Amino acid sequence: MLVFGEMCSVSAAGVTLLDAVERPVDDGKRQVSLYFAAGTDVSQIGFDPVVELLSTAWVTSAPVLQVRLAEGAPLECIFGSARLRITPFQPDLGLLRGKNTFAAVRNGESVETIVDWLAYHAATQGMDGAVLLDRAPPGGDPAFDAALKGALAESALKVVLLRAPLPLGKRGQPPEQHPYCAPESPGRDRMDLPDPDPWRSPLGEVICYEIMRQRYLAQARAVANIEVHDLLEASEGRSVFDAAAASETGLVALMGRSAYPWRVRSGDPITFGDHICVQFDASKVWNRWCIAPAKASPQAVWRMTRVGNVSADPRVPAWRFHRCMNLRHPVETIANIVPRAALVEDAQLLALAEDAFDHKPIRMPTPEATSAPGKAGRRAIVTTMKNEGPFILEWLAYHRAVGFDDFLIYTNDCTDGTDSFLSLLERKGLVQHRDNPFRSMDMRPQHAALAVASDEPVIAKATWVTCIDVDEFINIKVGDGTLDALFAAVPEANLISMTWRLFGNADIADFSDAFVTQQFTRCAPEFTPKPHQAWGFKTLFANVGIFRKLGVHRPKGFSAQKLDRINWVNGSGRPLPEDEYRGAWRSNAQTYGYDLVQLNHYAVRSAESFLVKRDRGRVNHVERDQGLAYWFRMNNNAQEETSIQRMLPKARAEMVRLLADPEIATAHAECVGAHRAKIAELRADPGYAAFLDEITSEIMQRLSRLHAHFGANVFLAGPTCIPDEIAEKDPAARFFFTVERQETVHS
Repeated sequence: MLVFGEMCSVSAAGVTLLDAVERPVDDGKRQVSLYFAAGTDVSQIGFDPVVELLSTAWVTSAPVLQVRLAEGAPLECIFGSARLRITPFQPDLGLLRGKNTFAAVRNGESVETIVDWLAYHAATQGMDGAVLLDRAPPGGDPAFDAALKGALAESALKVVLLRAPLPLGKRGQPPEQHPYCAPESPGRDRMDLPDPDPWRSPLGEVICYEIMRQRYLAQARAVANIEVHDLLEASEGRSVFDAAAASETGLVALMGRSAYPWRVRSGDPITFGDHICVQFDASKVWNRWCIAPAKASPQAVWRMTRVGNVSADPRVPAWRFHRCMNLRHPVETIANIVPRAALVEDAQLLALAEDAFDHKPIRMPTPEATSAPGKAGRRAIVTTMKNEGPFILEWLAYHRAVGFDDFLIYTNDCTDGTDSFLSLLERKGLVQHRDNPFRSMDMRPQHAALAVASDEPVIAKATWVTCIDVDEFINIKVGDGTLDALFAAVPEANLISMTWRLFGNADIADFSDAFVTQQFTRCAPEFTPKPHQAWGFKTLFANVGIFRKLGVHRPKGFSAQKLDRINWVNGSGRPLPEDEYRGAWRSNAQTYGYDLVQLNHYAVRSAESFLVKRDRGRVNHVERDQGLAYWFRMNNNAQEETSIQRMLPKARAEMVRLLADPEIATAHAECVGAHRAKIAELRADPGYAAFLDEITSEIMQRLSRLHAHFGANVFLAGPTCIPDEIAEKDPAARFFFTVERQETVHS
């Protein structure tokens, strides 16, 4: 049985009435509920004197006015300067009285989808009827109406198709079916959007659920609020309606997750049975509800995602449902609404497709075999450099000492001899040196280098790979401090995230041609959740085909099909949560760890060397200044930390061996000389001289030991927001200081 209904919507003088529903009373009067559009100014609404205004309430920002008038009297409303006669709807509560029903919205879904949806829930939940708010524009959809009426002709189901003569969607938004409206859609900021369409955009007038209630559903046994592309999970011997009717508060929470096809056969319609995949690290949860009207509080207010003035029965677990996203967004390519690399097959959905819908969906391909991480083989580092000449040899010697074999180094725009020094080292068989192709690729230098590095044989054939910078040193704390010891400590791991430990300048102003790892021994505490850069990490990973490309902080191009083959640990050997696999670049309070390995990050070195770094510019964020705010954030001198120095004898021995080559010794000396000359040049510049005085001042030295006392907004605002009395406090004192949020300073 199919019943058609229409809201008595009118709009005049900037006031939009969505519907008027008469409520039965016993005093010979008529009581009418008037439901207005969200944001309506009630001061623009008036009535004839014969109409008594009883109350005004709001559902979110939509006003609901209760009025009373005499039997037979017309309902005359005044909207601004316009006078309108309204004919209220007489509720048809008997149609679905005592029934298990749905309150749902149709926004362009096909009749086949509606029929399958109804049949599934009639079979699995004992659903008897539904009210469908149909978002079709004026004139409706005659072909849809005829097909649905025919499909229900022999059915015991009672279905109401309720329409409005005015649009109900959110203003300024594209049609709901557009990929932009898919919450996990990749590249939303780059999409070409169609014109806004309030007839098809996501529902904006959520007061429509109260309208459906008062017109048809107030006396139903129970009402479940889901969409026509949602499937409630079946439960043996019990339905969601039973759960609501038996609950203490009359309300049961519904919790949905998104489901996707892997692929749909070309030319075939999209069906529920195609949806066999979920996003392994999905964060979006769809909240809906099921209510027993007679059991719930009479003050309950039905909204889209919750019921006001009623709490779900805490003793009843949330009932799960699946939102079939390709029916909601019928695109041809699934990648338009979800990253396919994040999809995994779900056994429950696969069984649902085959058993409930008798469908054979396209399955995900079986991934290629992935070998276990090798214990032997080459270990390689990829990096980029610009004007880092004085620091190359120590970094190279140290990482050779801990067990790295190969170094692929990209340079650009060097003026201190870095590029010629690396070319010399390449001729000596110590590194592989490449010019950075970033200009021809229209990419940032570091990203361009990583984009091409994967094709280099030295990387393709490596057993373990990492991308670290010349101011980063891998500090292995287990065993003898080598990679072999680290791998022995976590033998099954194929990715190891090494969290930064930010090392400051230790109050050293002058550049010295001495080991960075010996000069700078003060750093941030292990627990340093802010600034957010403090817990950035780099990842050492086994080159076993789990990821498709290199990334600055971790490999990228992950395929969730290989989820069960990932063994990703933090610097303490603890597993990294799966929701960190695709996008994480920093640790958090649950994932940081330093017990086995940390990445010593000497981001500032001496104050004089920082002048050169600032003049050089950043290797990746080339447009961002490394000024006072950067120095403040990255210069951490709170604690003494010398654990890396146990490896210095090996590193020094390797350094001595390298410098025994006269050409290498000469090239290193030339780079040191160029660095000193650049420092002298910058110190002669009044602006840089003033900057040097500022970063070496007593107050900046004090601030470098107080980071743990500052809120995140302090690091966004910069050191100038900190009063002198705060800067002068004892670092050991207990205090906290923050400011109002400022415009973000780029990291």
